[in-house]
Amino acid sequence: MTEQSVSIRSICVYCGSRPGRDPSHMAAGRALGREIAEYGLRLVYGGGTKGIMGAVASGVLSGGGQVTGIIPEFLIDMEATRHSLGQLNELIVTPDMHARKHTMFERSDAFVALPGGIGTLEEIVEIMTWAQLGRHEKPMVFANINGFWDPMMELLRHMTEEGFLHTAHRVQPLIVDDVSGIIPAIMAQAAQLAADRDGEDEVISKM
Repeated sequence: MTEQSVSIRSICVYCGSRPGRDPSHMAAGRALGREIAEYGLRLVYGGGTKGIMGAVASGVLSGGGQVTGIIPEFLIDMEATRHSLGQLNELIVTPDMHARKHTMFERSDAFVALPGGIGTLEEIVEIMTWAQLGRHEKPMVFANINGFWDPMMELLRHMTEEGFLHTAHRVQPLIVDDVSGIIPAIMAQAAQLAADRDGEDEVISKM
């Protein structure tokens, strides 16, 4: 493990429980899973074994990596199969969606949003909201596969221009178009944050 990756041990991936119409989205899920395993990181995700969620988990497991699935009881038969869930390294069953999201946040050092639907959007936006409120500085990434998140980026620009992102400096997700660039971008941002904190501590120690 490199020095840069010391602070990043696990990556939370939000994505669709369906495959979507563009085959590149499923391919991106599998590729990201393999990258996570290759870097020796743990995948934290919503526990689904279907769609892009299943592709990411499969990619990690096929690469010999570790997977933690976190899923509410009522979603098990909707987003997964009980047999497939048994293949995960760790399975956490929560009583509801709120507990699921909180546990995913606590278990993760960075967050990636692959293509997905309303649930995916809601999850990454909540993480961005917590960043805006100063609750965390964990890296956040939009995996902009084939420009999927372009409308979201335009909306964020519009919100900023209209004066609603009053702490926009805290809401600066990384936009990465190619899967192979996601983890390096996360590591670089984590290293920069660590360097910034060290610099602040040094200034304070001299006061």
